[in-house]
Amino acid sequence: MTLLDRAIVRLLPAVPKPVVQFFSARYIAGSSLVDAVRVVKQLNAQGKTATIDVLGEEVEHEADAHTIALAYRNVFDEIEREQLDSNVSVKLTALGLGLSYDICRANLEDVVRQAAENRNFVRIDMEDSSTTDDTLRLYRQLREAGHENLGVVLQAHLRRTFDDIQALADLRPNVRLCKGIYIEPAAIAFTDADAIRANFVRCLDALLDAGAYVAVATHDEWLIGQAVHIVGARGLGRDDYELQTLLG
Repeated sequence: MTLLDRAIVRLLPAVPKPVVQFFSARYIAGSSLVDAVRVVKQLNAQGKTATIDVLGEEVEHEADAHTIALAYRNVFDEIEREQLDSNVSVKLTALGLGLSYDICRANLEDVVRQAAENRNFVRIDMEDSSTTDDTLRLYRQLREAGHENLGVVLQAHLRRTFDDIQALADLRPNVRLCKGIYIEPAAIAFTDADAIRANFVRCLDALLDAGAYVAVATHDEWLIGQAVHIVGARGLGRDDYELQTLLG
């Protein structure tokens, strides 16, 4: 990340919300579930699967976290009603991780149970490094509790990720592998683009060695090419992995 990029990120909290909304519009389906359904239908018509995320990170009140958990019930019901090819992603800070681990776990379990009732799937998004330990702990606890319809995200720019893959291997996890967008200190994260790419490929190989189902999430055409080559060399079919990109 360049000095200009870092400056832009640090200034974002001071930018008026209408300006942020203008530039982020292409990446967000809309402000309502109706908007999300419309966009997912368009994607499905193009042969693409979607994932829906109810935005609202860093909640400050337990009631707000519970409200977001409840909102996912409407999402699952709408996915089923409209026969959409879509699952959901959740951010743990939106479910109360910043308030209490136990509050977050209860809300996450509620969302995962809702998903199971609707024969659907939940992906736990990864946030900044301060949440990584709790995120992976929650993922393991829920998987060990029998929740198979649950995946997680790992970030290739973190130096710890290869070791995290080894620690998760016994679960044969369902993992979205991405580069990672959070600004982290060099002591815990690769900052050079080539080093991040190299670790991405290393982590992808490690996940596949562990029998994981991997969603390769990147707009980097070089990495997409590497991923396609790797899964092809392993003889994996179209149903054995995913290529994912952000909306827009």
